[in-house]
Amino acid sequence: MSEKQKMLAGELYLASDPELKALHNQACHLTRLYNATTEDEIETRSHLLQDLFGKLGSNPQISPPFYCDYGSNIYVGDNLYLNYGCVILDCNTVHLGDNLLCGPYVQIYTAYHPTDPAQRLTGRELAAPIKIGNNVWIGGGAIIGPGVTIGDHTTIGAGSVVTKNIPANVIAVGNPCRVIRSANPTQPPILDIYSNRHSG
Repeated sequence: MSEKQKMLAGELYLASDPELKALHNQACHLTRLYNATTEDEIETRSHLLQDLFGKLGSNPQISPPFYCDYGSNIYVGDNLYLNYGCVILDCNTVHLGDNLLCGPYVQIYTAYHPTDPAQRLTGRELAAPIKIGNNVWIGGGAIIGPGVTIGDHTTIGAGSVVTKNIPANVIAVGNPCRVIRSANPTQPPILDIYSNRHSG
């Protein structure tokens, strides 16, 4: 198996592999160009995102700066909104559903390292896929960890650290992120995405 195949299979891999290094450099090039665009360059931004992502739905809105590792492992549905400073470490696949809203500085990490120091010193890394469903709202500063799935119509409170799967149709907050109540997908709850305050 190539190092890229190992990476996508969730096995230990070397990010310094020439193929992966070239893909990463390409992503750095495209994100640098994207982050240098202005709000008026809508068509240019669209073309850059099409070149960057593995799949891009309609009407994406990503406020620069935006950063990712490869881009090609990110699969985006329709009406994606990422506010300023979002980071996606897509060392494994990241599937983002339709109508996903992310506040500023949301971090989505598929990447992680061995906890055994001797193994970690070999330079090998690990990654696990992330899947975020449709109509999800993620508050500012939230961190989504490796291997996590978030179900449809769910809200994640600002500053939350999501280390385990979160089901559909709930509101979840905290570190570690926990479900605090169910949510009616046809009547979204009132939630300030810039804090953990909630009502309703």
